[in-house]
Order: sequence, then structure tokens, then C-alpha cells
Amino acid sequence: MNQHIWEERYRSGQTGWDRGRVSPALETWLADGTLAPCRILVPGCGYGHEVLTLARRGFDVTALDFADTPVRALRERLAAAGLRAEVVQADALTWQPDAPFDAIYEQTCLCALPPERWPDYERQLHRWLTPGGRLLALFMQAGAEGGPPFHCALPDMRALFPASRWAWSEQLMDVPHSPGKHELGFILTRLPTEDG
Repeated sequence: MNQHIWEERYRSGQTGWDRGRVSPALETWLADGTLAPCRILVPGCGYGHEVLTLARRGFDVTALDFADTPVRALRERLAAAGLRAEVVQADALTWQPDAPFDAIYEQTCLCALPPERWPDYERQLHRWLTPGGRLLALFMQAGAEGGPPFHCALPDMRALFPASRWAWSEQLMDVPHSPGKHELGFILTRLPTEDG
């Protein structure tokens, strides 16, 4: 991962992944009670629309991003709103928290990574969650080769998050994104394994 590339995208406004508001998927999961206050991580948080919403709802939120611009902006937005969240600037492929999380909201971090790094990220997600913790995942359907965002084809996701390590929900939603793209929403439960 190249921090300078992501920083340049933010500085030049090349942030097509940013809706400018909270994802309708998160709004649905909050409204129907699927997601209730807990210790939660938002990796690849960007400007943190979801982070602010979760903090307002009483979650113990940790937000993680690689680039300086969105991290600074999110800290300022939280302070201005009188909200609290831990905002960490670090590489998602190497960072480790002090304690595991009950849930992870995964929207745009996986699809920003080159596919050859996906297995490393899956291992991170598994380490970050408590056994029985939930990964609320939105898998980007980019409909094109290359990226970012990289196309997260469902067969590839099933292979990346195998049944030996993750229990999959049925598909919960299909969320429109930027033109030509949409996301498939699933909840994956982290299973206990021999290594934890």
C-alpha cells in the first residue's frame, strides 16, 4: 500500500468511493437492530461518515485510515460535533489493536487493496475480531478489471472467507454505489480456530 497515492487522491478530490453521507447499508443495520452498540472498528474509514453516526449511537468506535487528510478531517469533525472515537492513522495490513472488536464495518477497505493482498487482510480481520464477532461486509461489485476499487466477485469472496473460519449470512442487501457499481451486503461471523 502506498500512503502517498491515497493522500494525493484525497488532496485532489479523487474520492469517488465517498458518498458524502452515511451508507444506506449501515442505516438499515442500525434501524433494524442488526447492529447495536458495541466495540466496533471501521477500517479504511476515509472522512468517517459512518464513524460519526456510530459514535452518535453510543458505539465504542475505532476508525482506521492510511492517509493523513481524512484522518485529520475526521478528528476535526468529531471534535466539532462533541463526539468521541479513536482515530488511528496506520496501515491496515500491519496495525494491531490493544484488544479485539465485537464487530467490524467493512465497506471500502478490501476493494481498495490489490487482490494479491486480500489474504493478508482477511487474516487481519480474523485477528481483529473476538470469536463470534461479526464482520458487516459490503463487497464492491465494480464490474470491471483493475482498480481500485477492485471487483470483489462473490466466488472470490467465498474463497477468501472460507467456511472453516467464517459463518456467512444469506445476502442481506444490494446497495447502489457510484455509477456502474454496487455492493453486496453480508454478515460474516468469525469462527474460533486453532490459532485463536
